[in-house]
Amino acid sequence: MTHEHMQSEQLQSAHTQSDHIQVKNMQNARTQTNHTHEHTAATHQNRLIATLLLTGTIFIAEVVGSALTQSLALLVDAGHMLTDISVLTASTITAILMRRKPSSDKTWGWARLEILTAAAGSIVLLFVGLYAIVEAAMRLFGSTHSGVQNPSLLLIFGCIGLAANVGSIAILATDRNSNLNMRAAFLEVMNDALGSVAVILSAVIMMLTGWHGVDALAGAGIAILMIPRACALLHKAVRILLEETPQGLDLDAVREHLSKVPHVIAVHDLHASTVATGLPRLSAHVVVEKNLSLQEAGDVLHNLQYCLRKHFPVSIAHTTFQIEPEGYQSSTHETTVHR
Repeated sequence: MTHEHMQSEQLQSAHTQSDHIQVKNMQNARTQTNHTHEHTAATHQNRLIATLLLTGTIFIAEVVGSALTQSLALLVDAGHMLTDISVLTASTITAILMRRKPSSDKTWGWARLEILTAAAGSIVLLFVGLYAIVEAAMRLFGSTHSGVQNPSLLLIFGCIGLAANVGSIAILATDRNSNLNMRAAFLEVMNDALGSVAVILSAVIMMLTGWHGVDALAGAGIAILMIPRACALLHKAVRILLEETPQGLDLDAVREHLSKVPHVIAVHDLHASTVATGLPRLSAHVVVEKNLSLQEAGDVLHNLQYCLRKHFPVSIAHTTFQIEPEGYQSSTHETTVHR
């Protein structure tokens, strides 16, 4: 065997081992990513269940307290907690379903359910807030309500509610920005905590001054705190459901940047949307120079993907590109729909 032949075999063996190592590293990376996602989803589920149990217990206590004291502030806070229970229940179910793997019927799995849950919860919050404002006005300007029966008891229930809310906040705080589902749950308990503070303050003022109108004001104040947050959450959910461009991503800048990739002539049919929190996607038709080799076409795809992952405020890892040679015309191209 010649020396040159031995070197060739050694070099080929080294390349083969290198390829095996790269494939193994990619498999390990994918496995580690899957385990991380599974662990995160399980953590979200456990935190939501703990918060749900705590909130449900305090809801029962506040319903009893509102019946005993005839307090609007405590009643609204209890109604808010009932909303929390429904949202937390839906969020828990969502967290469980989101752990299921995608299938041929549901190619994105249950990821979009997070958005539907957030939208439904925010709508319920809006109705509760509007009811509280109307009821507060009736109590302030009407003469049929006799006022709070026992401010001292109201203070006790307010303190119990605040303690429970602080516990729920501590449970959810670390994962509050993970997705809209967790953020909705966190906003619920934050609003509840502010509501409990309003209940406590109204009870103290009534004990000091004897003016029971502060209870209606506290109820309206809780509602005023609820409504803007509910509107903001609903706005985010609707943006995703309407498949609007992810916030912070300028498609005109994306088109210009992609057009500067070597061998790219033009970019059209450019679309970007969000499937769920942390899952933006983008698709585009890319016109390239004629007679590109497979290697050059592969380089174009690599540069396009790298550009979208690294060069914009919103990193887009999931991309779909249709490569078209210069002069190509699709029979189904609709210029009135696509840009």
